[in-house]
Amino acid sequence: MATEVLSSQALNRATLARQLLLTREKMPVLRAVEHLVGLQAQLARPPYLALWSRLQGFQRDSLTKLAHKRDVVRGTMMRGTLHLMSAKDYLRYSDMYRPMLTAAMNSILKERAASLDLPALLATARPFLDEKPRTFEEVRAHLMKHHVDGDERAMGFASRMLLPLIQVPEDGLDWGWPGNSGFTLAESWLGKPLDTDEDASPLVLRYLAAFGPATVADMQTWSGLKPLKDAFEKVRGTLVEFRDEKKRVLFDLPKAPRPPEDTPAPVRFLPDYDNLILSHADRSRVVTDEHRKAMYTGNLRVQPVFLVDGRVAGMWSTERKKGSATLVCKPFVPLKKPSRDALAQEGEDVLRFTEPEATSVAVKFGT
Repeated sequence: MATEVLSSQALNRATLARQLLLTREKMPVLRAVEHLVGLQAQLARPPYLALWSRLQGFQRDSLTKLAHKRDVVRGTMMRGTLHLMSAKDYLRYSDMYRPMLTAAMNSILKERAASLDLPALLATARPFLDEKPRTFEEVRAHLMKHHVDGDERAMGFASRMLLPLIQVPEDGLDWGWPGNSGFTLAESWLGKPLDTDEDASPLVLRYLAAFGPATVADMQTWSGLKPLKDAFEKVRGTLVEFRDEKKRVLFDLPKAPRPPEDTPAPVRFLPDYDNLILSHADRSRVVTDEHRKAMYTGNLRVQPVFLVDGRVAGMWSTERKKGSATLVCKPFVPLKKPSRDALAQEGEDVLRFTEPEATSVAVKFGT
């Protein structure tokens, strides 16, 4: 029997369904964070907006409370970047990422890494971070006291990548974490040891539930873990297989949603670094190559984008003047009036969520 070919449109609708972007779901916040296998969180605000765009009636404090209860944590995980994860998932998968994080550290520091005495460095940093939450300014100063000839920035970066660290939330903040958050050891913060199981095959199933149908290369791009072929082979008997239009093998869970291609997709505003944009090797299911390049700034920051008919159609930003807030949409191509009207309504709702103190809100379209 010939393997079914899934079009780019079919992959788009399936991915939107997994990402809770075809309709706002009535789902507990913690369950949503686990379903999505974490949320990109280089900045504090994006996970809040990501959940607001995906869940019915999402309120900021529902996520902040979970962070203070230590049910969700913010730490370095997939691709060596900060993610918001459930505490359960962080404990389960953090140690699996340690070799990847070590390789990433070596790749970034290059010859500077060779000059580091890593065992001595980590032996100095670990008890200091275990004692109480510390900013990395404090960590670097402490390391320099004990390693006076060391490379201050390299030592700080190595500590951040090689130790399982959690950024600690603070009270009274709009988005839970200050710009200069304190870090502490995950085992201390959560009161439990890290899981040392290196089997990535359960994570394959989690990835497909949130991002499938997908190739092995797609999951490698999302996670930063390589190679993953053996992990897929381990669970291959439980999966279904398709082909994409380029004849690549796509894996999926048998009962995962794969809506019809003509399923309506509402407009949505997504934050910086959203999961939808960064989690496949081939991202053409959600954004064209031309538009994808326009989303990145010079320092590789992925800008906030909006979706029209399920695909990235432009970027957006917020302007504040006294008591007013304006959301500026910059579409990649001219939009039809129904799309503009839908974006204007959704954009006003975004501002009421992100700028609750604004006395007036508006949406305008730029170029």
